[in-house]
Amino acid sequence: MSSTTTTVSTTTLNESSATVTQYGFFIDASRCNGCHACAVSCKSWLEIPAGPLKPMKVHEWETGSYLNLQLHLLPMHCFHCENPLCIPAAPGLIYKEPTFGAVLLDTTRATESILRVAADACPYGSITFASDDLEAQATKCNMCIDRLVQGLKPVCVMVCHNRALDFDTLANLQAKYGKVASIEGLPDPTQTTPSVVFKAYPSTQPTYVPYDTTAALQLLNQRGSLPPTYTNPSDVTTVPAGIVGRSQLVLKPNGVNDPTDSSVHDEG
Repeated sequence: MSSTTTTVSTTTLNESSATVTQYGFFIDASRCNGCHACAVSCKSWLEIPAGPLKPMKVHEWETGSYLNLQLHLLPMHCFHCENPLCIPAAPGLIYKEPTFGAVLLDTTRATESILRVAADACPYGSITFASDDLEAQATKCNMCIDRLVQGLKPVCVMVCHNRALDFDTLANLQAKYGKVASIEGLPDPTQTTPSVVFKAYPSTQPTYVPYDTTAALQLLNQRGSLPPTYTNPSDVTTVPAGIVGRSQLVLKPNGVNDPTDSSVHDEG
């Protein structure tokens, strides 16, 4: 289905007087393996060409060091907040429709510079732009509302083979998964009341095959007739600042090229 059909559907829903039953997403960060199927399928469904316009993102960042390195993966889209800060920042361009509680962008006005103000107001970086030009086209997750009116779930949820994503009424999600509305690295949820439930990634990765880290470092240092790899184990266990391209979750990159420049993946 094309994005043109989506525009017609959201306009119709915006004129409805139905009572809001808030829908939302469940995100299980512990099950995401970074395949990016959700982000790719989202762009495909909305017919968005290759480039920085991304209603759905998979954030990646690294913490720790050898031998205790951890890769963090977090799929994210708009959380369709109960108190969306983007709406008062761009009145008339962004609105909350009454059937599913989706926060929608008027796609016919998606090149107005005031959307930069709305993007700054959103603490989650949900609005993305085609370029750094002030009049560049903007986009955001629309909850796949064109699918919802057909009784279908959002495409990102349907393609996730690890079942890291789910979608339902917020009340049903909270009854099934709990009421955790934020995880480490995300802003305080009380300012926006996002329509999302999280299961966090573990603070430390389990060791499936136990090993002696001291012995492992000694083996790494031995090179036969060649000089040792290092003089002190801290030479390989301490990571100097600036070595890791993305060492923390960055929700709002500095320009559209920043994620690509600082990571092997374009999401950072």
